[in-house]
Order: sequence, then C-alpha cells, then structure tokens
Amino acid sequence: MSNTFVAVAYDDMYSAQEVRLRLLRMQKEYLIDLEDAVAAVRNEKGKVKLHQIHDLTTAGALSGSFWGLLIGLIFMNPLLGLAAGAAGGALSGALADIGIDDDFMKKLASELKPGSSILFVLVKHFTPDKVLAELEGTGGRLLKTSLSDEDEAKLQAVLDAGKTQAETAAPNLEKSA
Repeated sequence: MSNTFVAVAYDDMYSAQEVRLRLLRMQKEYLIDLEDAVAAVRNEKGKVKLHQIHDLTTAGALSGSFWGLLIGLIFMNPLLGLAAGAAGGALSGALADIGIDDDFMKKLASELKPGSSILFVLVKHFTPDKVLAELEGTGGRLLKTSLSDEDEAKLQAVLDAGKTQAETAAPNLEKSA
C-alpha cells in the first residue's frame, strides 16, 4: 500500500499545530494511521522550526544510555559507558531521519511569508469520511499532495468549507449590530 502525502499551508503560526493535534487524536481513535506529521512554523523573523512527532534525539540518547551502561558494567566503568552511550545515541538519533525529508520541509516553509505555518502529513491509511468530517473548515490551502486531481479538489473543498460559512455569517453579524 502506498502512502499519501499532503502539505497544507496556513496564514498563521498556530493552525498547522492545531490540525496536527486533531490528526494525532484521530490516530488514537484508529481513524488514521500516520507515518509522519510535522508542523513547520516560520516565525515573524523568518526562522523555520519543525515540530515533529518523532523525537529521535531523545530516543537515541535513552537507547544509547542503556547500552552504554550495560557495556560499562561489563568493562567495570558504568559511568563512562553511560555518558558515551548517551552521547553516541543522541548523535545517531539527531542524524537519523524518518518520514518526510527535513530539508524539503524547511525549504518549502522558508518560501512562505513570516508568521505562517505548514502541516506536512504522510498517511499510511485512513477512514476518509470520518477524517474529512473532522478536518472540515480548518482552512489552509494545499501546496503539494500525492492525491489525484479529483481527490485534491475534494480535500481543498473540505478545508474551505468553514471559510465560506464564516464569510457569509460575518456580514450578517455586522448588519445586526
């Protein structure tokens, strides 16, 4: 089964992270199976920060600490083994890259205006009707996808659904005030 890739841009710094949290909640409900979901935020100064679901540096440090401690116990120097293992594990974790390529995400995010964000999602499997219903009206515009043109148009329509309702309600609110 092939993975589906989607990149959605938002005009503010928070929407990508909010939608990513929705996706993570849906994953806990077994509605979607994410391989990777990264929110890239370009702050007001233009610096890009990636918020990933996999913290490989910490995982590598923990794993390296365990193995370093074990090897250190064998060679009668557990503290040195612990320190060396943690450093080596953190380094290998930081250099490892799973999911979506970090350089690609940073390059695409750096092309946006400051104060905006992009959500990058790599999906293994999902329940279309329930996931689309949850994403309805979240806004954003599709930048890149691996979807067919027809499916891409459907997804953009779902993202835009809340905008059109909010835009039509806003003039009515102004008239009544």
